[in-house]
Amino acid sequence: MNRSQSFLLVCIAISALAAFIVVLPFIEYVLSALVIAYVLYPLHLRLVPHVGERISPILLIAGTVIAAFLPFYYIVTALVRDLQNLARGRTGLEIEEVEATLFDQFGLIVDIESLLMTGARELLEVLSSSATGFVALALRTSLGLALLLFLIYYGLKDGPEFVSWIKENSPLPRTVTDNLFGQIEQTTRGVVIGHIFVAILQGLLGGIGLWLAGLPNVVFWTFVMIVLAFLPLIGAFMVWGPAVIYLVIIGDPVSATFLGLYGVLVVSMVDNYARPIVIDKRARLNPGLILVGVFGGVYVLGFVGLFVGPIVLGIFVAMVVTFVDDYDELTVGEPAIDVAAAERSSQELGPVDTFDPSQQPGQPTDPTPSDSPDGSTSGDE
Repeated sequence: MNRSQSFLLVCIAISALAAFIVVLPFIEYVLSALVIAYVLYPLHLRLVPHVGERISPILLIAGTVIAAFLPFYYIVTALVRDLQNLARGRTGLEIEEVEATLFDQFGLIVDIESLLMTGARELLEVLSSSATGFVALALRTSLGLALLLFLIYYGLKDGPEFVSWIKENSPLPRTVTDNLFGQIEQTTRGVVIGHIFVAILQGLLGGIGLWLAGLPNVVFWTFVMIVLAFLPLIGAFMVWGPAVIYLVIIGDPVSATFLGLYGVLVVSMVDNYARPIVIDKRARLNPGLILVGVFGGVYVLGFVGLFVGPIVLGIFVAMVVTFVDDYDELTVGEPAIDVAAAERSSQELGPVDTFDPSQQPGQPTDPTPSDSPDGSTSGDE
């Protein structure tokens, strides 16, 4: 590596660091755009022959915004309504029976209704009083959403060309590059598509069980279960498990037994059967590794970490598998490539003339004088 190459690499490293610092405040929106564009790309391929490659991303983005906004608006409205009801003491739950059971069984005197009312009032005050923070959050969110939409558009439109450019300029052999990208594709598709499918299925099944057990606010808790179901093994249980305890406390053992059996035999079976089939086999990731990726991703990146965390670990696993499987091919193939390149260079350059200091300008070069038949050299008169 010469000085010019070293200088260029240093410039690239500095510019990459500066670019990362610029993108860091909106990193969750950038990663979200990549995930959404990946999910929408199969639909984009089907729409392009009918509406063109410029109109198709716009239609898909508009449909995605509508499909995401309506449930979000409903959930926010339901949350605010429930908080207002809690602040007024209307919980929809049998608080008196819960308090009586806690006193009879454990000797605890707990004013649950007052605690719920106080917590709801404080949360409403926080949401309504912090105007300055709300404006700053709204501004940052608006910028992030605008960036998200633009990145989705160009991800759908120009994403394949970018992937092809990476493959063409990869220093790895073509077969190794194709295998590596194939494993990354399989991991990403298994995590993203599998997570979404399993979470929606498990949340809907859990919501049906809550409705059959006669619990209130079924739609709201169904959405909560869909979100929590992105966490393998423990997600949906965080809703239907406490619901079973609540039914036992209020003296409804039949509904509690039904919901407990339904949760174990139906809802949990999605984790035991559907998740391994849809996610683990396609992504080739251990469930424990997926769980670590989900928790770590959520801790670092927020909601988008549900997808990005397992994908990052899946890419790492794909890199390790490629290293183990193709390391010998890389070490064997490198000298052959160098020798072939050297041979091609020598053939293109041809023979190289040597320099004779005694030669006058304009005279032909004769690096190997030979003896003439009469015994004199070719240069003698």
